[in-house]
Amino acid sequence: MNVVELILCIIAAVVLSSFLSRFIPKVSTPLVQIALGAAATQLPFFPDVTLNPELFMVLFIAPLLYLEAHEIDKSALLKSLKLSLSLAIGLAIATMVAVGFALNAIWPVIPLAAALALGAALGPTDAVAVSSLGKEASLTLRQRGVLKGESLFNDASGIVGFQFAIAAAVTGEFAVGQAATEFIVSFIGGALFGTAVGLAANWLFETVRSLGWETTTTRILMELFLPFLLYLGAEEFHVSGILSVVAAGLLVRFDRTGVGPNVSRTNIVASSVWGVLSFTLNGAVFILLGMLLPGAMHASWVDPWVSNNMLFGVIALVTGVSVALRFIWVAGMLRIARDANTGKRRPMTADRWRSAAVMTFGGAKGTITLSLMFTIPYYIDAGTPFPMRDELIFIASGVIISTLLLANFLLPLLAPYHAKDDGGELEEITIEVLRRTVEELTGRITPENRRAVLMVIDSYTKRISRLKHRIGALDPAGYGELQIRALNWEKEFVRDRLADAKSHPDADKAAQELNVEACERMLDQIMNSLRHATAGPEAGGLAWQISGRMRGWRHRTMNLIKRTINRIRRTTPLVSEDQIFAHMRTLQVEAIEHVIAMLEEEMTYDRYNTEFCSALILDYRRAEGSLKARPNVQGSAAAVGRAEEVKKESYGIELGVVQDMLEAGDISRSQARALRRNIYVMQVDADSGI
Repeated sequence: MNVVELILCIIAAVVLSSFLSRFIPKVSTPLVQIALGAAATQLPFFPDVTLNPELFMVLFIAPLLYLEAHEIDKSALLKSLKLSLSLAIGLAIATMVAVGFALNAIWPVIPLAAALALGAALGPTDAVAVSSLGKEASLTLRQRGVLKGESLFNDASGIVGFQFAIAAAVTGEFAVGQAATEFIVSFIGGALFGTAVGLAANWLFETVRSLGWETTTTRILMELFLPFLLYLGAEEFHVSGILSVVAAGLLVRFDRTGVGPNVSRTNIVASSVWGVLSFTLNGAVFILLGMLLPGAMHASWVDPWVSNNMLFGVIALVTGVSVALRFIWVAGMLRIARDANTGKRRPMTADRWRSAAVMTFGGAKGTITLSLMFTIPYYIDAGTPFPMRDELIFIASGVIISTLLLANFLLPLLAPYHAKDDGGELEEITIEVLRRTVEELTGRITPENRRAVLMVIDSYTKRISRLKHRIGALDPAGYGELQIRALNWEKEFVRDRLADAKSHPDADKAAQELNVEACERMLDQIMNSLRHATAGPEAGGLAWQISGRMRGWRHRTMNLIKRTINRIRRTTPLVSEDQIFAHMRTLQVEAIEHVIAMLEEEMTYDRYNTEFCSALILDYRRAEGSLKARPNVQGSAAAVGRAEEVKKESYGIELGVVQDMLEAGDISRSQARALRRNIYVMQVDADSGI
C-alpha cells in the first residue's frame, strides 16, 4: 500500500508541476519539480522513499532512452554526427577522468573508483531539461541538433563507464585488459542486439498491420513493451541494454507505415500515450530527486565526520571542472572544424565563442545522471557499506541543480529570444497547429459525427488557405491588437443592447427576457475571450491572472444569481432555449455588421495596418455569411448542437497541440502565448454560434 501511495503522490506532484510552470515561466519545469519533491517529503502523510536501483534503471531509463532515440531528427543527427559523437564519447570520457581524479585529490576519503563513477554519471546531458527551460533561449537548429544527439549517445557511453567504475568500487579490483574486452563486447553486442530486435520489430509491426490484425490497443501495448523487452533481453545476454535500446529506437519505424483514418487514429493515440509517459517519467525522476535530496543532505549534514563546507566546496569544484572542460572541448572542436564549402578552418569570432558558451551551458545534467546515482549499491562485496554513497548522491544532486540554474539564467543572456514580429514564422507555426488539429479531428470521425466533424475540418482548411495567403505580414502583434479591439467593439455593442433591453420595463415581458438573456450570455462569452486574449507578456504575471479570473468568476456568479432568482419567481419560463439560441444568432449578426462598419471606418485612419483591417473584415464577412446561411434554429438546437460541440472541442485540441509543441521545444513561450491568444479570440465565435 505504501508503494501505491508513493506512486500516486509522485503523479500528483508531476501534474501540479505542469500547472505551476505556466504561472512561473521564468523557472524551468525540472527546478519546479525538484522543489515540489523536496516540499512533499515534509508533509506528515507522505510515505518514506526507498528505491531499488535495478528496478529504477528498467522503469525509467529504458523507455526514456528508447523514446529519445526514436523521436530524434535523423537528418539533423547525421549533419552534426561528428560533433555529437565527439561530445558524447570523447568529452564523456574526459569528464569521467577529470572529475574522478580531481575529486579524489581534493577529498581522498572518496575512493578513486567511486570518484570515477561520479565523473561517468556526470557525462550524460539532459536535452529534455534544457528544452523545458522557462526563459526563452533562441538556440539554432544546429545547436539543438548537437545537444540532442549528444544526449542520446553519451547516455550509453556514460552508463557503460559508470557500470565499470562501480564494479571496480564494489569488487576492489580493476583489470584493464579484461575491462576493455568486456567493454567492447558489451558495446558491440548491445548495438547488434538492438539492431536485430529493431529490424524484427519493423517486420512484425508491418506484418500485423498488413494482415489487418492491428488495433489501437495492441499497437500501444507492443510499443510500450518493446523498450523493456530490449533492455531485459540484452542484460540477459550480458550485453549493454542501454545501447540495445538506443540502436532499436533509431531503427524502429512502425509509425510511418500504412495510410488511412485507422492508421492515423492509431498514430495519434500512440503519440499522445508516449507524450504523457515521457513527461510523467521525466517529471517523476526530478520529483524523486527532490524527495531524496533532503535525506541525502541530512545524512551528510549531521555526520560529524563530514565537513559541510567541504560538501559545498566539492559541489563547486565538480561543477567548475565539468563546465570548464566542456567549454574548452566545444571551443576546440569549433576551432578545428572545417567549413563545409571552403574546407578551411574558420577563426573564432565573437559569435563562435558565444556559440561555444551556449553549447556549454546547454549541456545541463539531469535524468540520466540522477538515475545512475540511484543505482549505486548500498554494500560492496566485503559486506561493508559503499563508501560515501550519500555524499556522492548529494554532490551529483548539487551539480544537477547548479547546471540547471546556470542554463536557466545564462542561456537567455547568451542567446536571447528576440521577440521579432516575424509574421511569416508565426503564421507558419499557426498553419502547423491547424494541420495537427485536422489530423486529430480526422482520427475522431465516427458514423454518428461524420458530417459535423467534416464541416469543422472544412472550416480549418479554409483557415489554412487564408493563412497561406497572409504569409509575409509584418506585424502579427498589430493584427492581434486589432482582433482584441474588434472584440471590444462587440462588447460595447452588446452592452448597449443590454442597457436598452433593461430600460424598457413596459415592453413585452417575454421579448424583454429574451433580449436580456441573449445579451448576457453573449457578453459572458465575449468577456471570457477578452480575458484570455489580453493575457500578453506585460500582463502575464500570477497576480494579474488571478485577478482576471476573480473578475470573471464574479461576473458569472452575479449572472447566475440573477437567472436563478428569475427562475424562482417564474415557475414557467417565458422563453425557451431554442428562442434564446436563435436570438443570440441574430444578435451576433448585428454585432458583426457593427464591427465591420467600425473596421471600414478605421481604414480611413493610420492607427492599424490597412491589410489587417481588410483581412479581419473578410473573416467577419465569412462568419456573417455562415450565420445567415444556416436554417432556423427553432426546434433544431439538438441538430446544430453537435456541430457546435465539435467546433468547441477542436479549439481544445488546438490548445493541446500548442502545449505539446511548447513542451517539445518547437516553439517559444512567447509564440505559445500568441497562438493561445488567437485561439481564445476564435473561441468567442464558437461560443456565439459561428
